[in-house]
Amino acid sequence: MSWIRRLPAVPRALLAALLALIGLLAAAPAARAHEERPVTLPDGSGSVPTYRAAEPDLLVCKNDRADFERRVAGFPEDLRRRNLALFAKCSKSGYRHLQAAVDAVDRPGMNIAVLPGLYEEEPSLPEPAGACARLKAPNSALGYQILSYEQQAACPHNQNLVAILGKKDLQIEGTGAARTDVVIDAKYQKLNAIRADRSDGVYFRNFTAQRTTFNSLYVLAGDGFVIDDVLTRWNDEYGFLTFASDHGLYKDCESYGNGDSGIYPGSASDINDGRGYDVPRHSIEITGCRSHHNMVGYSGTAGDSVWAHDNEFDHNMGGASMDSAFPGHPGLPQNHALFQRNLIHDNNQDYYGYVADGTCAKPPIARGYERGVVCPQISMPPGTGIITAGGNWNVYEGNWVYGHRRAAFFLSAVPAFIRGEERWSKQADTSHHNRYAGNHLGVDQAGHSRPNGMDVWWDGQGKGNCWQSGTSGSTPWTLPECGAARGDVSGGSARLVGEPVKLVQLLVCADYSVQARRLPAGCDWYGATGIARVETQIALAAAAVLALVGGVLWWRRLRGSRLGTVATLLGAAGLALDVAGSTTGLQHTVVPVLALLLTGAWWVGAGLVLRRGGRRWLGGTTVLLGVLTLSDAFDKGVAMIPWTPVGPAWVRGLVVLVWVLWAVIASARHDAPAAGGAPAPDREPVPAGPAPLHGAAEGGAA
Repeated sequence: MSWIRRLPAVPRALLAALLALIGLLAAAPAARAHEERPVTLPDGSGSVPTYRAAEPDLLVCKNDRADFERRVAGFPEDLRRRNLALFAKCSKSGYRHLQAAVDAVDRPGMNIAVLPGLYEEEPSLPEPAGACARLKAPNSALGYQILSYEQQAACPHNQNLVAILGKKDLQIEGTGAARTDVVIDAKYQKLNAIRADRSDGVYFRNFTAQRTTFNSLYVLAGDGFVIDDVLTRWNDEYGFLTFASDHGLYKDCESYGNGDSGIYPGSASDINDGRGYDVPRHSIEITGCRSHHNMVGYSGTAGDSVWAHDNEFDHNMGGASMDSAFPGHPGLPQNHALFQRNLIHDNNQDYYGYVADGTCAKPPIARGYERGVVCPQISMPPGTGIITAGGNWNVYEGNWVYGHRRAAFFLSAVPAFIRGEERWSKQADTSHHNRYAGNHLGVDQAGHSRPNGMDVWWDGQGKGNCWQSGTSGSTPWTLPECGAARGDVSGGSARLVGEPVKLVQLLVCADYSVQARRLPAGCDWYGATGIARVETQIALAAAAVLALVGGVLWWRRLRGSRLGTVATLLGAAGLALDVAGSTTGLQHTVVPVLALLLTGAWWVGAGLVLRRGGRRWLGGTTVLLGVLTLSDAFDKGVAMIPWTPVGPAWVRGLVVLVWVLWAVIASARHDAPAAGGAPAPDREPVPAGPAPLHGAAEGGAA
């Protein structure tokens, strides 16, 4: 970014080295999400297809008339009669499997009607044989082959129960009274239940797809699609996956029981790259859908230009998530999602226990998905409303976000190393201009109080991020506030990296693997509590070292001074509060800010005493450390200091390392104060005996 290049050479080099270290550390445990063949985004010349009410061109039904009549017996009379008439026609000239009807499509604009029944697509289920069993293609991290489009066309059922390849303007509709009347079931034997690949204008309506080792309904490289009143459930990864597509519409859909997300518009067409808040259109619209009891309700790596409004994301581990954390997704970094008027509530499920107890190591069919088991595929913080991990220009307005035990909003940056980009100018190109305004936090639509654990968790990185006023609990304690109009930000910052302790937490928590049954110790996302949490461990370790060094320094150099004694007591209180403030219950309160104020006062007071006692350089460094700590308190508790590339915590941490060594050396030296309390020179000769520990006037201790 240009503001990195404008930094002086030395700070720029130091920051580059820091970013490199962060990137290398963070990249080590990173997993790959959805892996697909190299694909380009559509050119945008398509359009959202419209529903065609005309009579179907092709019919799909089963042979068992008695079973069919039982299925339609409770339908409204007009619908029952229509289905009976269609069944009579289908029995004579229709198809018994959806794939057979798809194969019979010979022109754009055809309609396929699927009558009530269970469709297991038996001809598509067998393992690949012959040449299809010997395809040469790279393997994904999860073990499946990443096939080219040509390989998909040659062997459509290696991975897909129903393959729709290159068909244009095709409409597939169930004719039941509800979407559960037509069920397409992969029985955990295929990667995808339905795959539409390079099939512009496809329209899906009124059926259920279920039980796959990846996705129920997959749209790839399509310019124009609609998912209308469709249910997906019980999949290893996604319910709905639309990838590298444009002009898409999800409406009135439902998804549950998925190991990643119910709804995943990954790599949506990046039509607004380079723009600000003013965008001409969105590539994907999602409305009227409910996604629940998944790892996360909505997710989108490179979920660009997605408009999600009037949906419900509830009872997942996380409500919604968008990110720039996985390589191989066109359109990174993620940008320009718009979330409006969604109900995002009670996303407090914790499915990691199924990984720990070995349930998720069983074959998919034996895991118990139908009984509520979910096997989380990636690392994420349970109990969170909306997670943005490395996104830009996202707008969250008018949403109801309540009942989360962790946080309503979670915002963190992701270095470009994570997605495989190594240019220095890109390393801090995420977590900018995200706007959270006018949301209803901690209260439901009926006005009942349903508080979140905190309203905002933010790692501190980014430029132009802003939040609405009146948030209830956040870390940091104060946040840049949004103005009335988009882009109008009061305050703000331009940080290249987030807060150091939060960065360590994110690195620790990222080391998760469902395949290896690895749940990171020290991360409260996976159940760590109390002293087991890495944040508390860091606070305790720092407090122990500083208390020991500070105590010795007081005993050796400050105890003859009332100011030095009072300052040391304030420091002890500050260190205790710092440990308390690192705990789950207090991290979003004013306690961490008070801890910094008290600790800063300690160092300022101690530094003044040391300077008066003749240790000008150590005293000056101690005062500087106090000023940096007080600046950190101001930064977190009053307003973020603008135009600083790193927060005061980073500089303070470096100075602390120097100060600890210096204070230890100063405490160990056996020199005495100058006669009469006058300041001693910085380098006095070391006397034969120990320095006296009594009789020094205030401010005169050596």
